[in-house]
This record gives sequence, C-alpha cells and structure tokens, in this order.
Amino acid sequence: MLKKQTQKASKMLEKTAQKASLKGDFFMKIEKTSEGIRVTEISGLSLPETLDCGQCFRWKADENGNWRGVVKGVYGNIRPENDGITFVGADEKEFNEIWFDYFDFGRDYDALKADFGANEMLRSACEFAPGIRVLRQEPWEAFITFIISQNNNIARIKGIVERLCVAFGEEIEPGVFAFPTPEKLAKEPTESFSKLGCGYRADYISAAAKEVFEGSLELEPLMKAPLNEARERLLKVHGVGPKVADCVLLYGLGRVERCPADVWMKRVIAALGGEMPPCVTDYAGIAQQFLFHYARNFPEKFVGIKVK
Repeated sequence: MLKKQTQKASKMLEKTAQKASLKGDFFMKIEKTSEGIRVTEISGLSLPETLDCGQCFRWKADENGNWRGVVKGVYGNIRPENDGITFVGADEKEFNEIWFDYFDFGRDYDALKADFGANEMLRSACEFAPGIRVLRQEPWEAFITFIISQNNNIARIKGIVERLCVAFGEEIEPGVFAFPTPEKLAKEPTESFSKLGCGYRADYISAAAKEVFEGSLELEPLMKAPLNEARERLLKVHGVGPKVADCVLLYGLGRVERCPADVWMKRVIAALGGEMPPCVTDYAGIAQQFLFHYARNFPEKFVGIKVK
C-alpha cells in the first residue's frame, strides 16, 4: 500500500513538473525531500520581492529568514536557498493543490521580462526586482483585503488583516489563524469591524461579505467571464471602486491583463506617456507589479510628473 502511495505521489510530482514546462525552454525542478518539497531552477522568484511588494498582506519573515503565511487555511513555511526554495513540511498534495498555482509556477517570467525589456522604464523595473511574481491568491481573501487597502498604507493593512483573522478566523495552529469565511463576516455587526480599526471600510466589508455569503456575488465565475462584465459586477458592490475592482481581478481572479492604477501607477503611466507600452501585450497586470515596486522605491524619479 505504501509503495503504491509513493508511486502515485511521484507521478503527481512528475505531472506538476511537466505542467510547469509551458513555454520554450522554461523548466523547473521539483523534488520531495525529508524536509518537504524543494523547488529549484525557477524562472525568477525572490520571496522578499514577491511577498513584500504590496500585493499580499499575510506573510512575514521569521528570525531564520523563512517566510511564513497562511494560504487557503494552510500555514506555509518557505525556506529560501541559494538555488531555490523549500516548502518545509509540505507534501505532494499540498504543493500541487496550493503552492504551484499560488506562486504562478506555470508561467515563464524570464520570457515575460525579456519582452518587457523593449521599454526602458520597464526594463529598469525588472532589473531592479527580477524576482517578483504576481501571486494567484484566493478570490475571497483578495476581495476583502483589497477593500481594506483603500486609502491605506501596507503596514496598516497588514495590521487590520491580522486582527480580522485573529478575531474571526479559525485557529489552525497555536496563534495562527485562517482567513475568516464569508459566513462568519456576514453574520458580524459592522461595529465588530470598526473596533478592529477598519474605519469607514467596516461598512464595505460587511456589505461585501453578505453578498458573497448570500450568493448574490459569486467570485470564481468572474475568472472566466468577459473582463468588462467581471469588472462591472465588482463595481456594483458597495464601497468597491475602480482600483479595488482591478486589484481583485488581478490578484484574486488571475486576470493578468488588468492593470490597477493607484497613485503610484498613475504617476508611472503618466511618465510612460499616458498608457502602458505595447510590449506588455496581455500581461499589463504583471508589468504593473514591477513598475509599482520600482516607483515606490525610487519616488524621486517621478517627482513633478502631472497626473490626469
């Protein structure tokens, strides 16, 4: 029985490795070790650049340099290494069902960055932080966290999200909490969110949770709906404006063609002449992540740029 399970697990890893080989000579190596799942020869991945660039809010580096965070109710422990990363404690099932898609391992980021290099500013952004990847986050969590992100800074967003999880999420390990379910948040009075420091966003969180819990808003079908229809549906939710809708589309629904435009990206787009360059093709959302991170780290390059 154990031998059959081992053979089945090995085949799962082989299929995952094959799944990663989607474009050109792009490939990655995935292996099961005594410590977890080890991934090497990755097409561009830096944990700090990816997990701390403003696209997600539940990851922290521990005292050993490992990154820890909760995704889909699973507590991840990822160790960076010289030639890759190890998902400590993960098995094949967990890797296949959560981490492969979450880190967008099926996409060739080296090829994308080569294409982006046709534009000088975008090339500089990619050279500054070549290890950025756009995460494919759980739709419900992305929906709520980007509602919280409105007119907020990253440190404060992380604090509110953590308090929300502690207050209403399931404890999956001592002191570690899953993201709250739509049902749990929908049944809480708005005042509960106000007490966590959500401010005026408390009403928006309550309204969004009720729509999802009651079924009037289904997020996952929006992954495949026509982009404009998906965006218009999100905009009908109380408190969801264009920027939040675009963030949910990109980070929660995998719509990599969508480019959220906050104050940083408005400056960038103005500096680019009013629109994203043609070289981004259908990947404006991924190009945006490089540019957003670049602009935040080099604000002096965008001083004096007029935003329409």
